[in-house]
Amino acid sequence: MNDLADQFTTPSDEPPQWRNGKVHRPAKSPLKILQVSTTDRGGGAEKVAWDLFRAYSEYGHESWLAVGTKKTDDSQVLSLRSDDFRSAWARFWLSLREGHDNGLLNDRLEWISEPIRKLKIRQGLEDFEYPATGKLLNLIPERPDVIHCHNLHTGYFDLRALCDLSHQLPVVLTLHDEWLLSGHCAYTLGCERWQTGCGECPDLNIYPSIGRDATAYNWRRKKRIFSASKIYVSTPCQWLLKEIEQSILSPGIVESRLIPYGVDLSVFHPADRRMVRRELAIPDGTSVLLFAANGVRRNPFKYYEMVRSAVAQVSERLEKVLFIALGESSPAEQMGRAQVRFVPYETDVGKVASYFQAADLYVHAARTDTFPKVVLEALSCGVPVVATAVGGIPEQVKGLSDCADLGPQWNRFDANEATGVLVPCGDSNAMTVAIERLLKDKCFRAKLGNNAAEDARRRFDLKREARAYLDWYEYLVGATSA
Repeated sequence: MNDLADQFTTPSDEPPQWRNGKVHRPAKSPLKILQVSTTDRGGGAEKVAWDLFRAYSEYGHESWLAVGTKKTDDSQVLSLRSDDFRSAWARFWLSLREGHDNGLLNDRLEWISEPIRKLKIRQGLEDFEYPATGKLLNLIPERPDVIHCHNLHTGYFDLRALCDLSHQLPVVLTLHDEWLLSGHCAYTLGCERWQTGCGECPDLNIYPSIGRDATAYNWRRKKRIFSASKIYVSTPCQWLLKEIEQSILSPGIVESRLIPYGVDLSVFHPADRRMVRRELAIPDGTSVLLFAANGVRRNPFKYYEMVRSAVAQVSERLEKVLFIALGESSPAEQMGRAQVRFVPYETDVGKVASYFQAADLYVHAARTDTFPKVVLEALSCGVPVVATAVGGIPEQVKGLSDCADLGPQWNRFDANEATGVLVPCGDSNAMTVAIERLLKDKCFRAKLGNNAAEDARRRFDLKREARAYLDWYEYLVGATSA
C-alpha cells in the first residue's frame, strides 16, 4: 500500500497556535512525556526519537529523552548509564578500564566485575542486565504521563522492566526493526523462524550478534515478558505492523497504530539546486547521485555493492557523474568513470539537507529496511528516489516498477503520482536502467521530483507525526484516569 495517509489514525485537525516562534496546542493541559532511545544523536531510529522530543517541547509539553549514550548537552536528555548502578565490586573493577584502550585487559576486567553476566553473554543469552532501567522513573522531576520507547537493543535497557512499567502507566513502543520479534537479530532477512520459536539460527552474526545459538531461549524469554505486559505499539509501515500481528509481541498489545515517520519540512524542502551545488563545490553540468546511511559501506542491511555496480555502469554511459556517499569518512575514489565523494556523518541537519537538495536522484539499495528516514528526506527535498522494493520502502515511494526494460514500457506508467522507481533487491541492472533513464530525461525527472515534494508535504510532515502521537497520548492518559 502506498497511501499511508489513509492507513493510520488521523490526528486532530485542530490548528496549532504560534507564539514566540513556537507552536502550541490550544486549551489542553501540557503532557509529561518521557521517551527512551539508544542515543540522542544517531541513525534513523534515533532521529525519530530526537525529532519527536524536540517537537513535543515546541508544542508546549514537558519532554524528556532517556538514552543509553548521551552525545548532546541538552539538559532534558538523561543518561541511562548502568555502570553507576552496579554493585560496588563491579564498579571498582569497571573503573579500572578508564584511561586506556586495551581490549583484552578491558574484557578481563569485565569478567572479574560480573562473571555470571559475562558467562550468560558467552552462552548466547541476550543481555538484559542494565540496572539503570529500574531508576527510569526517578530520572525526571515529575512522574511522566506516558513513556514512549524506541529501539531497546544495543545494550542499555532491561527488557524485563516493560512488565512493571506498563502496569504503572501507559507505555508506547515504536518498532523500528524486527528485534523484539526474534531471538537476536534486528532484521530476519527472510528467515521465518521468528514465527515458530527461533532456534537453529542460520546467522548468529546478524546485528546484534551473539556468540552461541541461544535464540530459542531468547525468543521464549521475550514471549514471557510481552505476555505479562500491557503495551501500546506503533509502527511506521504496514509491512512491520502485519509481522507484529503474527509475533510473540501480539499477546501483550492493548492497541496498535500505524504512524509514519515525519520530516521537518522547514529544513528538508526543495531549494535552488545550482546555488546549493555552488556551496558544496559541485561543478555545473554534473549528474549527482546520493546515498545516505550510517556507515555507507559497512552497514550490513544496506546494499552498497549493488549501488556501486549500478553507478559504475551508469558512468560508462554518461559523462560527469558524481556519487556522494553520506555517512562515512573515507578518501575519494573512482567508481568506473564516476567520482565518489564520501562525507562523514553530519549532525547539522541544514548541511544534511543541502546534500539532498543538490542531488538529481537519491539511490537507496537495501537488503531490508523498515521505513528509512533518509528516503523521506529525499522526497521532501523534491528528489526522485530509485530504491529496492524491500520492507516498508514501497509504502514510502510511489514507484514505477518492472524496470528490466524501461525503454518501451516507460510510458505505461502513470507519472502523475509517481515519486521514484522501485527495483528488485540485488538487481543492479534494473537500478542502472532506472538511473540512466531518469538522468537522461530531465523533464520526467522534474515531474517525479515535484510529485515527491508534494507527496511528502501531504504524508510525511513531522508536525503530522507529532500530532498523531500527542492525540494518542492524550487518549491514553484520559482512559487511564477515567
